Amino acid sequence: METSTQLENATSRRGRMTGRVGLVTGGGSGIGRATALLMAWEGAIAVVIAGRREQEGEAVAAQCRAAGAQSLYVKTDVTREADVAHLVRTTLSQFGRLDVAFNNAGYQERRAPVEVQDTAVYETVFDANVRSVFLCLKYQVPAMEAQGGGRIVINASVSGQRNPNPGLALYAASKAAVISLMRSAAMECAPRGIRINAVAPGRVVTDMMLASGIADISAVAAGLPLRRMGRPDEVAEAVVWLASDEASFVVGHVLAADGGFMAS
Repeated sequence: METSTQLENATSRRGRMTGRVGLVTGGGSGIGRATALLMAWEGAIAVVIAGRREQEGEAVAAQCRAAGAQSLYVKTDVTREADVAHLVRTTLSQFGRLDVAFNNAGYQERRAPVEVQDTAVYETVFDANVRSVFLCLKYQVPAMEAQGGGRIVINASVSGQRNPNPGLALYAASKAAVISLMRSAAMECAPRGIRINAVAPGRVVTDMMLASGIADISAVAAGLPLRRMGRPDEVAEAVVWLASDEASFVVGHVLAADGGFMAS
């Protein structure tokens, strides 16, 4: 189970989200789901789940409520400006504020040489990974500034830092753009009380990773210093730390949760 570690350790949580309202895009599965549940276990007042798949989103919202947080699912396509605006408005109208946003939704193309990819794939990748982050920032930042501050964490990737990544050129390029966008926004927003950072997962077992066309997961795991793939809940821990008071002096940083991939 993706969040078994979180559930087993729930009684030892430190309340890093106590009193806060959180929002997670792409919250129906994988890293988004794990982070939403961890926010609830860490004492969030409310957790808003955004995504396109209603059944999965509603299920995660129910799990967050079972963990003690208020929660609702808002059907959202983060590549559509009207949807993102509606998401932030709904969060504010339902819970009065937005303290923490995890902009997690994204897309990875199937592994193939760059000349084989067509323009439709390019547009899908950059819309899902870059346009979505821009739109989320466009509406989250004013909401947070109006209340005196907030924290935003963006899901980047080690692929955006360590190149080349043969077969995933579009994904790698889009995540490099996300990191650059994050750093510029972080510099703009820090004086206004909004801390923006990114988490960069490495080889983590998620539905998106499995759909990308990796032929031999065990071989990939064997090439990592820890000799295993990561779990979504391990990345969620990094996200919640970045959004917590424990990271109060961390701004514009890309935190790798990669099992040593970047150092190897």
